[in-house]
Amino acid sequence: MTESPADGVTDASTDPESGASSSDPSPAGWGDGDAVLEIDGLQKQFGGITAVDGVSFDVEQGSITGLIGPNGAGKSTTFDLVTGFTRADAGSVRFDGRDVTGLRPHQIAQAGLVRTFQITREFPDMTVLENLMTAPPDQRGESLARSVLPGTRRGVIEQERELVDTVWETLDLFEIDHLAEEYARSLSGGQRKLLELARAFLTEPELLLLDEPMAGVNPTLEEKLLDRIHDLRAEGYTFLLVEHDMDLIMEHCDRVVVMHQGAVLAEGEPEEIRDNERVIEAYLGGNV
Repeated sequence: MTESPADGVTDASTDPESGASSSDPSPAGWGDGDAVLEIDGLQKQFGGITAVDGVSFDVEQGSITGLIGPNGAGKSTTFDLVTGFTRADAGSVRFDGRDVTGLRPHQIAQAGLVRTFQITREFPDMTVLENLMTAPPDQRGESLARSVLPGTRRGVIEQERELVDTVWETLDLFEIDHLAEEYARSLSGGQRKLLELARAFLTEPELLLLDEPMAGVNPTLEEKLLDRIHDLRAEGYTFLLVEHDMDLIMEHCDRVVVMHQGAVLAEGEPEEIRDNERVIEAYLGGNV
């Protein structure tokens, strides 16, 4: 990638003479300078259509990074490729220094890279409480032997009591404690979004990929969730966020990656993206 001399924003062009690429240094005050997620040359075609075309960008440890672009830009497909739900035709994904390209979704999630979806994926015939109880990792009760043998069953019961307390705290945080005994299939769209967010947080991820997390969420709760995201970032969590609310992206993200027609168009700090003429012409319509 080269830096546009006009606006200081990193764009997706490459030096035609040297073929080398470079990216802007990390802005002061965000992340710790180390990339926890490195995406390099991801490519995906469906039939004759190129959905993701050589996408490359990094996500810095401890940052909130926004991924924006018009519908059909390839954002959700990129999420699918990164998290193993779709296999890439080319390119690589490194998470926390480990090559996770080609791993199955549950293996990537167990490594600490967890995502949410535009369309929620809850267990419809389980209650909200039961849905959340499935999320915490390393549960002793997942072993049949530990659950039934006298010498280990006590430990399973004690851990489950602790998990129940944690789940109730999370229910309260996301203001869905009154829905704890409701079946997930009976929830509204916004309530299902909250359930998925809460379940994702309970997996104790190092990096959380949020696909339009605020869609259908009321403004008051949206502000509370954003405060929680910033609190978690301060504790060392990292976020990659797809969102169509440009005010949210510009106000809450440390860095923004812009996709257009399956490729990375530009990346930089929010102020740089706001003023980038190529981004304005391709996506933002002249006003952010």
